[in-house]
Amino acid sequence: MSAHGTRSLPSVVTGPLGELIGMLSFGRQTFVAFGRSLAAGRFPVAEMVVQTWTAIKVCTLPALAVSVPFGIILALQVGVLAQEVGAVAFTGAGNTLAVVRQASPLITALMLAGVAGSAICADLGSRTIREEIDALKVMGLPVLERLVVPRMVAIVIVAVLLNGVVMFFTILTTLSISTVLQDLPPGSYLASVTTLAQLSDLWLSLLKAAVFAVICALVASYKGLNAQRGPTGVGEAVTSAVVTNFILLFAANFVISQIHSTLTGGLLG
Repeated sequence: MSAHGTRSLPSVVTGPLGELIGMLSFGRQTFVAFGRSLAAGRFPVAEMVVQTWTAIKVCTLPALAVSVPFGIILALQVGVLAQEVGAVAFTGAGNTLAVVRQASPLITALMLAGVAGSAICADLGSRTIREEIDALKVMGLPVLERLVVPRMVAIVIVAVLLNGVVMFFTILTTLSISTVLQDLPPGSYLASVTTLAQLSDLWLSLLKAAVFAVICALVASYKGLNAQRGPTGVGEAVTSAVVTNFILLFAANFVISQIHSTLTGGLLG
């Protein structure tokens, strides 16, 4: 395996376990390449800016299109449940905590995986089948530093920013539905939020978004750089990347939430 190789998975290792091992090895190599590019002062800033702007353009509207109806459904369900258990005063806190801790980072992650991740996988997969990646390796250029690292950093930046936008619009939607359709006083709604919500909930949401973004970028890049069998292989790699990302993102969400709950001794984050 070359120092700047893109094939992390030996050909003799197959199946889901082999894929997981390959992606973990690929992630380790990518982080090493990231540190090496920073230490050597050759981090591709221009490429990162281009990838960041591209991801913002393709992900923002789909994320907002999902966040608004999700906020409507969440407000209606939480409002009905609060009325049944006699906890109407805590409707605002329930809606807001659900959005900040779970909904916002998950919506962001799914949009990144389905839109930006598939674009990254298709781009790198196309470069792979055209043998551009092999040409870069022959010339001694660091493939991971040039192609994967700037995309990973760009997706993390977009995830953190998009998470804030999704959070704002979803909370605004839940507030509007609760006050307009369920006749809750805006003052008591916001008072319950300030009573139960903490700054640590926001940091948890941002941490989740960043971790999800790293997973999304690494899986998409790994699948793209290992695409085979021409254009058909690229399509299969994109499909596999999206499905794998969805599975790993939900698994990561459970792990992070469980760790947060264990450390804080509170409710599941």
